[in-house]
Amino acid sequence: MTESAAEPKNTKHVVIVGGGFAGLHCARKVAADPNIRVTLLDKHNYQQFQPLFYQVATSLLSASNIAFNLRSTLIRHPNVDVKLVEVVSVDLNSRTVHTAQGAQYQGDYLVLAAGSEANFFNTPGAVEHTYPLYSLHNAESLRSRILAMLESADADHSLIDKGALNFVIVGAGPTGTEMSGAFADVLQSWKQRKAVHKAFWDLPLDRAQVYLVDAGHAVLSAFSTKAQEYATRTLTQRGVQIRLHTKVEEVGDGHVTLSDGTRILTRTVIWAGGLKASSISGLKTGRGGRIDVEADLTVPGVPGVYALGDFANISGKDGQPLPQLGSVAQQSGNWCAKNILLDVAGKPSEAFRYLDKGIMAMIGRDAAVAEVGEHRHEVEGAIAFAAWLGVHAALLTSTMAKIEAFMEWAWWYFGGARDDIVLDRSEELQVNWNEDTEEMADVSKQPQTAGQRRSA
Repeated sequence: MTESAAEPKNTKHVVIVGGGFAGLHCARKVAADPNIRVTLLDKHNYQQFQPLFYQVATSLLSASNIAFNLRSTLIRHPNVDVKLVEVVSVDLNSRTVHTAQGAQYQGDYLVLAAGSEANFFNTPGAVEHTYPLYSLHNAESLRSRILAMLESADADHSLIDKGALNFVIVGAGPTGTEMSGAFADVLQSWKQRKAVHKAFWDLPLDRAQVYLVDAGHAVLSAFSTKAQEYATRTLTQRGVQIRLHTKVEEVGDGHVTLSDGTRILTRTVIWAGGLKASSISGLKTGRGGRIDVEADLTVPGVPGVYALGDFANISGKDGQPLPQLGSVAQQSGNWCAKNILLDVAGKPSEAFRYLDKGIMAMIGRDAAVAEVGEHRHEVEGAIAFAAWLGVHAALLTSTMAKIEAFMEWAWWYFGGARDDIVLDRSEELQVNWNEDTEEMADVSKQPQTAGQRRSA
């Protein structure tokens, strides 16, 4: 891309790949300088708020509550140009980006903030047969799948024996834990209200099973032991069956096979098992497929190129990579913009300093855990639940979104789960129920080994 003749000769061009937390905050701050031109590239024309994807999947929030048009968000910055393109490769030395549409964008500065995608860890069948929860499209597809399974089982109760009401969530980190708690709450709400509201009144919802599977030793492994115990206890009380020290060995069209030999019939496997950086060719990557960066967020050996958020391995005070959190992305985006402005002014850049505000996770209605601040002051229960609502509402991009989210949360809190959900993806009803029709192993008993099942 070349500068137009109308632009001042000293105008600098910043190309930003990715319109998530990191890229958007970088664009906003660097565009405050009218002598800087910004081109923001993303395959979507909206920013998506990843921490709330599970609430879209469970119909607690709608897509419009967590997705924000990039052009509208940046309307006060006329020197930012948003391009709807898919970036496929990057030449770091020339700071040039190549897109699937055949266009090229070259800048004086290049910011890589392309975000992350699901990491299936080469699990057989996971790519083909699971529902990852790392994009708005993922969340909407999963919502339709859940409703499709309820509708199918309501029309034909025999499908329950074929796994229609078995829901397996892979990964007991914040995403999987929050999804488990929210979904268990929704099911419980429907059980309690169906006699009054006639929602699925003929469907035996007590036969619905939610499984949370993780190879690790604890739910919410990044949290304290106390928080882990609270989360485990809360999920168990809400009917979630937790399977720790257990890997998913294989995902089939109608089943999941676990490392202990258990085979669960299911048509809905939710993948919350981990992230890796989005794939872009031409980049040397490190841990998690992410880009290693210097203290000032620049890519080593390549002046003027930065990597941010989930796309980068950013070291904390202890020298270990910071977690893939919205707060890390937001702060790194602002800091990158600060360093670009310093470089334009001919001043030295500054090492990134992350302000650790803590971590939190919602376990369900009136239940959450929070470890606040760098020293991790622990809060749980209703107080943590209220804090979670406040923090996540504050992170939403627009004032309207904050108001609408609070209204939806209030409806959920006082009125329970909604029963007016529209099944807008009829393809999720298309299931070959003749697959995996053998009787599901009783997971409450000692599981058979794969060899025992074959010999039987």
